[in-house]
Amino acid sequence: MVSMPRQARIDAPGALHHIIVRGIERRKIFYDDKDRDNFVERLGGVLSETGTPCFAWTLMPNHAHLLLRTGTSPIATVMRRLLTGYAVSFNRRHRRHGQLFQNRYKSILCQEEIYLLELVRYIHLNPLRAGLVKDLRSLDTYAYSGHSVMMGKRKQSWQDADYILKYYAPKRLSARRRYHHFVEKGISEGRKPELVGGGLVRSAGGWSAVKALRKGFERTKGDERILGDSKFVETVLNAAQENLERKYRLKADGCDFRWLVDRVAKQLGLGPQEVLAPGKYPKIVKARSLLCYWATRELGMTTIELSKRLNLSQPTISQSAKRGQKIAQELGICILEK
Repeated sequence: MVSMPRQARIDAPGALHHIIVRGIERRKIFYDDKDRDNFVERLGGVLSETGTPCFAWTLMPNHAHLLLRTGTSPIATVMRRLLTGYAVSFNRRHRRHGQLFQNRYKSILCQEEIYLLELVRYIHLNPLRAGLVKDLRSLDTYAYSGHSVMMGKRKQSWQDADYILKYYAPKRLSARRRYHHFVEKGISEGRKPELVGGGLVRSAGGWSAVKALRKGFERTKGDERILGDSKFVETVLNAAQENLERKYRLKADGCDFRWLVDRVAKQLGLGPQEVLAPGKYPKIVKARSLLCYWATRELGMTTIELSKRLNLSQPTISQSAKRGQKIAQELGICILEK
């Protein structure tokens, strides 16, 4: 049997991802609370440094769920930093060698309007469904799920609980009560394989939706990397193709860091030496921010590489890239001439 090549991950600024990380051969990735605390601390650090919003998360013995929105750093960069750092510390602590995680974490790009609240509930109910806590009241204070943060029982500054709560009510107390009721209703609904399944079933929103489409003979687009309706799937795939073609063009044309410095200088009416100059003058900060954004997003450079080139810390690079994204949007400019 000839194995099919793996499809490239799909990502874009603002994209919502349900990420599932599993231990190799379904082995445990957390042995005790010290391991879990280590992972949570690293997760918070990486998300804060890269400006990556988190809406839901939970840790299970042999896997973890995260619901993240892409910021200025690609999700692949965020996950590489998180998983590599944790695996090294885990192996050192438990005196083991070799791989800890499956080769590829699962990343599902989700249609926010339809699935955001459903995914938050699904992810946060995992410990209860697996019997790690005995009831919803216990889950309310459970340390290793974002549900306790949603309920105000624990604090994690990197989890954007308020963003989710605003969907339920303007005032936090009312919002928490309604959110809690929504989660409680989900207990009896059981597992929802369409939220983590594959292909057309997930893209259409479950088997009932697929059957309805078949009855009406409606053509639909499906992709195992995407959770959303047919139109959303097609839009995402088209945007991903454009992004891929742009990156191939950049690589084929030999567009490297030096070329990018010249490009930023031309766009902002500066000299190349000004783009790389140290200091906090507004025009320099603006140029450096745009440089960091395009370098990480378009050229695929890491924050580590950029921090060495610009003599700046990784958190500063991430913050600069975030500013650079807004600058590019406000000025209506892109890395390549249209």
